[in-house]
Amino acid sequence: SPCVIFFDEIDSIAPIRGMEGVHASTERMMSQLLTEMDGIQEMQGVVIIAATNRVDMIDTALLRPGRFDKIVLVSNPDRNTREKILEIHIRGKPVSKDIDLGRIADLTDGFSGADMSAVANTAISVVLQEYLAKYSTPEEAARHTSEALVSMKQFEEAIKKIKAQREMKPGDRVVMPHYR
Repeated sequence: SPCVIFFDEIDSIAPIRGMEGVHASTERMMSQLLTEMDGIQEMQGVVIIAATNRVDMIDTALLRPGRFDKIVLVSNPDRNTREKILEIHIRGKPVSKDIDLGRIADLTDGFSGADMSAVANTAISVVLQEYLAKYSTPEEAARHTSEALVSMKQFEEAIKKIKAQREMKPGDRVVMPHYR
């Protein structure tokens, strides 16, 4: 003490006990976490902060009074904020003049900041794959780098990919590179 303890994605270490798929070791870890949190009340200057995007998956014992005193909901960005997030992620990147950030923001309603980052990175990945497939050798591709511009077409494809990923159920997901 004093200190701040931050748990990112606390749902991964504090899932609902007794739920299908929760192992005994996870339940023991959860019990130990609750015990430790109860003991922290006696210490001065210790703050615990946690983040999750799956509050429905957190054991209710963790949310009882005295463990986390405040719960703050940070909702997904609105249209203007999504547009600003895109501006940040494409800054300095080779984009074509047909890019309409407002339209992209409209197409991504409900997306998080991380989703917007994934859209930008996926669009860049799509154009790079198209560009590299166009030329038979890396040397030839290097002579035509000015052609590798991200356009609305790649952003629309990226949005489809990210939407499809968002709609997958956890059991449907496979481990693979994200930007493909």
